[in-house]
Amino acid sequence: MAIDFHDEKNKMTYASRKANASWSEDLEALLPPGKHFIRAADIGCGGGIYSKALIDAGVESVVGVDFSKAMLEGAKANCEDYDTISFQLGSAFETGLADAKFDLVLARALIHHLGDLQLFFTEAHRILEKDGYFIVQDRTPEDVLLPGSQEHIRGYFFEKFIKLKTTETQRRHRGEEVRKVLEETGFTLVKEVPFWEVRGTYPSKNRLKEELRHRIGRSILYELDDFELEELIDYIDSKVTEERNIVEKDRWTMWIAQKK
Repeated sequence: MAIDFHDEKNKMTYASRKANASWSEDLEALLPPGKHFIRAADIGCGGGIYSKALIDAGVESVVGVDFSKAMLEGAKANCEDYDTISFQLGSAFETGLADAKFDLVLARALIHHLGDLQLFFTEAHRILEKDGYFIVQDRTPEDVLLPGSQEHIRGYFFEKFIKLKTTETQRRHRGEEVRKVLEETGFTLVKEVPFWEVRGTYPSKNRLKEELRHRIGRSILYELDDFELEELIDYIDSKVTEERNIVEKDRWTMWIAQKK
């Protein structure tokens, strides 16, 4: 069963993790040197993890938008110490934000939940000011199918359960599709970069297993029942040989585009 983003019991699923500091550093390195952003919109913000990361990267203020009231409750609790972050209920297709008011729009781990890229990219274009930047971070099918390893733990999900591989590849957009829709909706592609993001460092294997057991920030694991999830955890336990200080990395593709 897919995750229910509106269920109150899931409100902290995407709020109880902290973005690794290297994400903010990588983002700064990919953008023009010295570029300073005043106002960003984080669309599909979930628990506000990357709203905080944007502030940590030097953005002056962020508005997080999500279609789930439950997720926004978690985000507000998660970001209570950040007075330059606010949140608004809205969808990727109808954010409710004003025209041309943002110089940066982020869509991280969002587009695989959307069937209509054209509609979302058009909305992102509307709220961006001229020459504003649109950053899309998601996995392509090629990212998904990379094999599991001591660091790429997610790859083991699809080795163990073929049905997860099928679900995952079907919901991911290919790079050429993203590029095509960006062009059609009035953007110029600046960069398309595959990269590894540090998801987390676990002091012990047991800590990793507990995070998996609670499906924290891993919507694909809601496709498994509890028995299947325990099977997966046992499989990963047999594959990961490190017992302490496990560094997990996820493979992503980032598209950086500019409003024409």
